[in-house]
Amino acid sequence: MKIEKISINGNQKSSLDISDKILTNKLNKRLIGEILYKNVANFKGRKAKTKQKNEIKGSTSKIYAQKGTGNARHASRKAPIFVGGGVAHGPKGENSYKTRKLNKKEKKLGLLSLISEKNNQKNLIVFEDFEKQITKTKEIFSILKKNDAINSIVVLDKNSNEKIGRSLKNIPNVKVSDTNNLVLYDLIKYKKAIFTETSIKEFEKRYI
Repeated sequence: MKIEKISINGNQKSSLDISDKILTNKLNKRLIGEILYKNVANFKGRKAKTKQKNEIKGSTSKIYAQKGTGNARHASRKAPIFVGGGVAHGPKGENSYKTRKLNKKEKKLGLLSLISEKNNQKNLIVFEDFEKQITKTKEIFSILKKNDAINSIVVLDKNSNEKIGRSLKNIPNVKVSDTNNLVLYDLIKYKKAIFTETSIKEFEKRYI
């Protein structure tokens, strides 16, 4: 399948052959929802932790006799009902929560589904590789603005990243990534998905 490739200045357009398996997938909302749930759940920090009864330092001796006092039965002062005791059912820290597994096939199908949807909505842009060094943020911003891509995830190949990666970092609502670190959450968050000629081929080789 042919896709449009845009030159850096935007004046020239040509075609690029891409596998049909990237651009002709149906949007699987259920799968995307499951992947997004796992990504967000695993990303969420769970650092809050309270001490359980067995983690409180102090004497374990019984505070008074079991019978004969007329009071309720108690063990040590570490019980949750006492000030300074343990906390019942409190947060237990990040190590006690299981990580939700996302297998490779799920990730692959989710990314292909969203890339196809971006293409159908005219939100997928493929630039020719950046051979010229662009150091000014203003210059790269004007290229993005010209292509209506000021809210975008930019997936660069190694060479293009060396040429324009730094100039993209200070632009709000623009994130730089590569094919190895591309995640479904970014494709949902940003309106446009931008690839270079080499990075779209790398994506094709990795996920097809």
